[in-house]
Amino acid sequence: MQNLRIKISLFLNYFVFAMLLNSVGTVILQVQKNYGITESAASVLEACKDLSIAIASFLIASYVVKIGYKKTMLIALALVTVICALMPSLNSFLMIKLLFITAGISFALIKITVFATIGLVTKSEQEHASFMSFIESCFMIGILSGYFIFSAFVDDANPQSTEWFKVYYVLSAISFVAFLLLSFSPLDESSVHTAQDKVSLTKDFAAMIKLIAVPTVLMFIASAFFYVFIEQSIMSWLPTFNNKVLKLPTALSIQMASILAASTALGRFFAGMVLRKIQWFVLLASCLIAAAILVLVTVPLANKVSGEVITGWNNAPLVAFAFPIIGLLLAPIYPTINSVILNTLPKHLHGAMSGLIVVFSAIGGTLGSIIMGFLFHNSGGQNAFYFSLIPISILLICLWLFKILQKKQETKAS
Repeated sequence: MQNLRIKISLFLNYFVFAMLLNSVGTVILQVQKNYGITESAASVLEACKDLSIAIASFLIASYVVKIGYKKTMLIALALVTVICALMPSLNSFLMIKLLFITAGISFALIKITVFATIGLVTKSEQEHASFMSFIESCFMIGILSGYFIFSAFVDDANPQSTEWFKVYYVLSAISFVAFLLLSFSPLDESSVHTAQDKVSLTKDFAAMIKLIAVPTVLMFIASAFFYVFIEQSIMSWLPTFNNKVLKLPTALSIQMASILAASTALGRFFAGMVLRKIQWFVLLASCLIAAAILVLVTVPLANKVSGEVITGWNNAPLVAFAFPIIGLLLAPIYPTINSVILNTLPKHLHGAMSGLIVVFSAIGGTLGSIIMGFLFHNSGGQNAFYFSLIPISILLICLWLFKILQKKQETKAS
């Protein structure tokens, strides 16, 4: 199959960063135990990750064409390989912050180049949307794997143990394998360079800024912002919810949070097939309405948790299984709207548009996690998740407006 090796490489790149970046929920729980800090103080880790993604994307997105997509991805993988290898011997809260900052900068490079590269290795709008969903499902499989890898290094008998830092040796090794695979994967970037080689870096950057003024792009940005706001606020705090509200042991709290990642991966996998037959807005609107209903039905179940000691999956409360299914319903939204907006633009602008996607997604993730951390600290974990209904409602309105603007742009173009 044409481009098979580079496609596999893109999957592995996303897999590596999924495990690392989305371990923030697990790490938030662990640093509370290791360093005795509050939920609000621990939530700064999400900002370290997402703000570094946003800043790096804003500054670098318009330059990746000049650097080269493949070379940019190799730089990102090399940075992560080194920082993960150093973590076990330099473990501290400050080092954890530096880890997420480095990972954030590296992921900005990876995500921009992966999104832009998809346009080079697919041949149609349908194939683009399908591949986008599959690669995002691979991201969720990486998150799912990360929960089990991290929980394997957690010692429930000694909550203050820092032995779990050794998990970063594993992540460093996987990142190095991804680096080697990409090194030997051919990627033809000539079509992009032909269009862009004579354009100055200043004009590249200006082109990215000008995209924000396009109404369709602006509404897409709002949609991406609120989606990631919802996703990260739930994903980052689900292990803490399991541990502090449902009273699950630490390792089990981390493992059961994997249900969210698994359901999201499954949702994106099926979306990759369903979107070939169903209009995207119909699917996404139905998913959001169902997600709101799920919150209203499952979160109250936390009040019915019995006082018995929970020892494993077999006697965990129903809400620990039911609430994370929200991932299945939210799953199709992000890859679908990303594909829609990228398909409205010429390929030489995909790098710049990908930069904007990463910037505003990162800002949404940061605010979502910080606000949820504040709500956990001040309102309690159960009540905090009810607030997700507000951004879910706003996102539904944004998607409706995005659909209208996209249709107008298509009509004008034709």
